[in-house]
Amino acid sequence: MSQKLTESRSEWLSARKALLAKEKALTRMHDELSAERRALPWLRVTEPYTFDTPDGAKTLPQLFEGHSQLVVYHFMFAPEWEVGCKSCSFWADSFNGAVEHLAQRDVRFTAVSRAPLPKLQAFQRRMGWTFSWVSSQASRFNFDFNVSFRPETLASGEAVYNYGPLGESNTEMPGFSVFAKDARGDVFHTYGTYGRGIEVANAAYQLLDISPKGRDEDGLSFSMSWVRLRDQYGR
Repeated sequence: MSQKLTESRSEWLSARKALLAKEKALTRMHDELSAERRALPWLRVTEPYTFDTPDGAKTLPQLFEGHSQLVVYHFMFAPEWEVGCKSCSFWADSFNGAVEHLAQRDVRFTAVSRAPLPKLQAFQRRMGWTFSWVSSQASRFNFDFNVSFRPETLASGEAVYNYGPLGESNTEMPGFSVFAKDARGDVFHTYGTYGRGIEVANAAYQLLDISPKGRDEDGLSFSMSWVRLRDQYGR
């Protein structure tokens, strides 16, 4: 790692303040962007999606569990897989501690995957996660929200992900979908983000970004090739 070095506190402080000005500008831009995000129109959800949960079958409105807002993480776990995606697991390691804080601001959080519920529960126990995780295997939910893709859709080149052509052959992709429920119980899709848009929820990446070597992913076969399920590091 080639890096400029200094023994001058004033030189270091001058460089740090210059960067701070840019960081503050980015924070202000982020606040403005967040306000625009909240101002997006709400799209009514009319499809009667059902999910397999530990408490039995539930509809999308029931997943709110008494809250008016719902954040869904689309966890890559196809029905035929034995374990969930290692990259999604990298994200999921940040979820447990956030759930109770979200609930205090009227937000329910759940992960959704197409794998059957017993597989989700077994993997969840292995990883020590306690956040809500439900199966959408019996519904079109994942397909309608463009995170799961049938082979024929991939073959035709018509698969859409992150609001554009998918450009790869994966049958499962990650993302967040956000919903609101009004006083009548009607549900609306308010926001969705995919690709690098989901990085905001990964605490490890945020901490790596302020570390001297950053994510240190240059030269890898692909950026996240280093990631493992956390109980597999060192094996």
